[in-house]
Amino acid sequence: MTAPKAAKRGADGRRARWDEHNESRRRRIVDAAVAAIEASEPGADIHVQQIAADAGLSRTVVYRHFEDRADLDRAVQQRILDSLWEELLPAVSLDGTVPQIIRRVVGTYVDWAVAHPALHRAAEHDPGGDEGSPLQLGMERLAGQIAEVLGLGVVAIGAEPSEEEAAALDPLVFGLVGAVFGAVRRWVHRSDRLSPSMLIGLTSRSIWYVLQGHARTLGVEIDPDVPLQRLLDPDPVTSVP
Repeated sequence: MTAPKAAKRGADGRRARWDEHNESRRRRIVDAAVAAIEASEPGADIHVQQIAADAGLSRTVVYRHFEDRADLDRAVQQRILDSLWEELLPAVSLDGTVPQIIRRVVGTYVDWAVAHPALHRAAEHDPGGDEGSPLQLGMERLAGQIAEVLGLGVVAIGAEPSEEEAAALDPLVFGLVGAVFGAVRRWVHRSDRLSPSMLIGLTSRSIWYVLQGHARTLGVEIDPDVPLQRLLDPDPVTSVP
């Protein structure tokens, strides 16, 4: 091996170790911030000095890894929302009847909000920036996944939506997802709030009524007692042994 190649390889190795060190520090800082939020009252102001102390670092070191407080807040919010999406996205599946699927998704979100009230409040915060907040981007991701499932379901059930009706599915689903998030945010801020089960039932039924109504305009009647998989494949082929 020539000297220049060996030197380059050594430099690349040092750079990789340095990048790993920096990433480890960032994770440590974000972990400390999330833990501090979780242990505090919802809406409490968590200072950078507290985060640094909990991470075993100085305040100056924290700002070596983040551009400013907004950059740190964005990373913390992203970590919080990642934990929510890990629970919420698997709930968006075809298992169960349509009302059951809706209730499962809504219930998963409400249960998470009840279990993590301080993290939920932090997730609402908009740290600023032109690219949109992590919450907004996450809602778009969730709405896109739901819209894809519904789009496949509409076609499989036998409906023939026009091009404009098919295009309307995206804003409709995004609006419904936003309505659920808005309803839960309002609920967690109220002191005289409904029980979680009442909120889940009320919100789930509202979404079902909207979807059922739109399905009827397309000439489709969705049976609320039949599993969605059976609706999509009403005449499965039975294999002969």
